[in-house]
Amino acid sequence: MQMTEDLIRNVVQQVLSQMGGSSPATNGKATAKPTGQWGIYPTADAAVTAAEAAFQEYRTRPYGDRAKAVECIKRICVEQAEELGQAEYDETKIGRLDHKIAKLRDAIPKAPGVEFLRTDNASGDNGLTLTDYAPFGVIGAITPVTHSLPTLAGNAINMLAAGNTVVFNAHPSGAKIAAEGVRRFNKAIQQAIGLDDLLTIIDPPTLESASALFDHRGVRLLVVTGGPAVARAALASKRRAVVAGPGNPPVVVDSTACLDNAARSIVAGAAFDNNLLCIGEKQVFAVADIFDKLLDTVSRNGGYRLNSSQIDALTKVAFKLGDDNALHVNKDLVGQDAAVLARYAGVEVPQGTQIVYGETGADHPFVEHEQMMPFIPFVRVSNVDRAIAMAKQSEHGYGHTAVLHSRDTSVMSKMGKLMDCTVFVINGPSPAGLGLGGEGTLSFSIAGPTGEGLTTPLTFCRQRRTAVIGSMRFV
Repeated sequence: MQMTEDLIRNVVQQVLSQMGGSSPATNGKATAKPTGQWGIYPTADAAVTAAEAAFQEYRTRPYGDRAKAVECIKRICVEQAEELGQAEYDETKIGRLDHKIAKLRDAIPKAPGVEFLRTDNASGDNGLTLTDYAPFGVIGAITPVTHSLPTLAGNAINMLAAGNTVVFNAHPSGAKIAAEGVRRFNKAIQQAIGLDDLLTIIDPPTLESASALFDHRGVRLLVVTGGPAVARAALASKRRAVVAGPGNPPVVVDSTACLDNAARSIVAGAAFDNNLLCIGEKQVFAVADIFDKLLDTVSRNGGYRLNSSQIDALTKVAFKLGDDNALHVNKDLVGQDAAVLARYAGVEVPQGTQIVYGETGADHPFVEHEQMMPFIPFVRVSNVDRAIAMAKQSEHGYGHTAVLHSRDTSVMSKMGKLMDCTVFVINGPSPAGLGLGGEGTLSFSIAGPTGEGLTTPLTFCRQRRTAVIGSMRFV
């Protein structure tokens, strides 16, 4: 335990910034269900204890009650999207209000629920064997500031559909909207099926509460969505963890691509919520024979091109030298509008500009770092094989997301195999890989480091086998 606790305290300190106070925890020794207010509890122990009691009731309920609970969350996200999106934007002060609203109103209804569950079977001369997907129990979930309520809501839908209850520890910069979401969801669920505390949250989140949640003996599964530090903490834990870690998604554009579609897609994906999405286009490698035409096309689709001196001015503000003598992203610029970045570059851009962009070298900080800003560096490359190799290098082995614009199927196969990413989008904007404009289900937790991929209710289930010997064969 000591190794895990020390590691968690070290890395969560980096991730859960702006914390105050401390919360004592008894590490699972409480015996009575504490009193909370619609799932909101002051300590990890109180929240876990309440979630454990709720699970014992929830596990006896039919799938129909799970479906009703999930529907409550989806309905609130749709009907109250403008109010909740505004509240998240006001608290976090990053991203775009219209996209905060869209993530709740348009994206959350695509999160899979009980319909995703199944029973596998094997039937033969020796009888029937069933494999069912059962809940773990209480899940401890860490959520990020970039998509505070959407990540919480999407996780809650998947986890409740699977039959679990949840304890959330939100990023402190998005803690108020996360707690408000839990409060509203729980009220609606209680009215629908008569159960409290299926979702709980620690409020306020602290360094102590995060560490206590990782260590709590009542937590059966950890689910962590966040950057490198918190992902490392989860991977080092002795408890099983589903980890959605960082990405630095590259884009490759070859000479066969439809440049109009490529430009529209790059702008749409990189501009979404000001590039806060972990799958969002972060850097582009384009072959030389179409490079200039592609950049001209981007300017006709909402992009504003910066020259080299303007890029240099922006870079000096966007990255700061840390105590470790390494460059770090300036958090004050994360998720800000393209117009704000442009002013730091020394230029005023037309109203409606979606991204700023320009040509850089492959070793530029905007290429190397997951910067989460609507500035996109474009790198000129001699040929597509070189572009794919440089894209691989810039992704840093995260195995998260890659994007390709090409009409050559051999290039598609080559890049898909080499990148080996959890999400690979071809000829579209990155959100299409989450089912937003593409096919498939939605998830705001993409578990690359632990291999589960885009999370679904099945991600939060354990398999149980039942074998009936010598009977139940009807053919």
